[in-house]
Amino acid sequence: MKLRGQQGFTLIEMMVTLSLLATLAAAALPLVEKQGQRQKEEQLQSALRQIRQALDDYQRAGIEGRIEKKADEPGYPKNLKALTEGVVDKTSPNKRKIYFLRRLPRDPMCDCEGKEDEETWRVRSSNNEPDNFSPGIDVYDVSSSSRAYGLNGVPYAQW
Repeated sequence: MKLRGQQGFTLIEMMVTLSLLATLAAAALPLVEKQGQRQKEEQLQSALRQIRQALDDYQRAGIEGRIEKKADEPGYPKNLKALTEGVVDKTSPNKRKIYFLRRLPRDPMCDCEGKEDEETWRVRSSNNEPDNFSPGIDVYDVSSSSRAYGLNGVPYAQW
């Protein structure tokens, strides 16, 4: 009768296996990080599209006479909250409100804990120069408040 020796892995075999696994994990980590950044960039593009469309819809409603607008005003909202709080429809007999957004999206690139969703965006007034994102009489456009660069090399603030 033959006794079998103990079977198992030697310490060297275990170390080689662990080092191979660590190398594979280190190679996969940048891909996972890029995928996370790509998802946040898609969220940013979607949020910008939604807000800009709502701003245009607000202005169009003013031109059509559905909401209160003075003749010398461009017709954009005074702040971003007006898009979610609603504005009285002048053409409605029971003074119903028009809502342009269900909720204001948060800037996904903004690393600003404790700020309201409205405060995460940089706003540009209709009377400002194209690159001058500073508050004014109304909200004509928004951009990300992040100073980081996208995967395409363009700063998020310029999207």
